[in-house]
Amino acid sequence: MRIARNVAIVMALAFVVAFVPAGGNVAILIVTAISMAFLAAIAWALFVFSRQNQLTLAALSDGRRAILYGALGLIALLIAGSDELFSSGPGTLAWILLLAAAVTAIWRIWTEANTY
Repeated sequence: MRIARNVAIVMALAFVVAFVPAGGNVAILIVTAISMAFLAAIAWALFVFSRQNQLTLAALSDGRRAILYGALGLIALLIAGSDELFSSGPGTLAWILLLAAAVTAIWRIWTEANTY
């Protein structure tokens, strides 16, 4: 019964997108709203995480803190520019390499800060 309900919901949404005037715009609106909610949830999680680890962040040297915040800023820029970077092969490769570098920097700083 649950599966039938879920299939009916998906079919109703597909009908709206396919046959209702401006249905494509409604689909874009829904995807944009979901994306905004996802990004807001990430921002909220980072805020809570930083509040819970204020002492650890304050104990970092200025250079380490700059690297940490720079890596977080790089991830934000990668998310914002993902459409442009994914439009070409070298851009996709650059996006993957930059994301890997940012995650590695965050991971190394975090493990060094929590080593006793």
